[in-house]
Amino acid sequence: MDFKTALSFALPLGLAIAALGSAFGLGRAVAAAMDAMGRQPEAAGKIQTGMIIGCALIEALTIYALVAFFILQGRIA
Repeated sequence: MDFKTALSFALPLGLAIAALGSAFGLGRAVAAAMDAMGRQPEAAGKIQTGMIIGCALIEALTIYALVAFFILQGRIA
């Protein structure tokens, strides 16, 4: 198996793992924030702000994986 063949199998697999990890992370973060807001409604504004910042950082990691996918995909062709 040469480099291009291995890369063509590894790239989609790596992107899928990154997307799956991001989905689980976002799900857990939002669920925990909703639970915290239900327990302390007076702190909902601070909790929501922290949740949005955390979700943005999680999504940024997924976008980095997508950018790496496109950069390395150019090496296959």
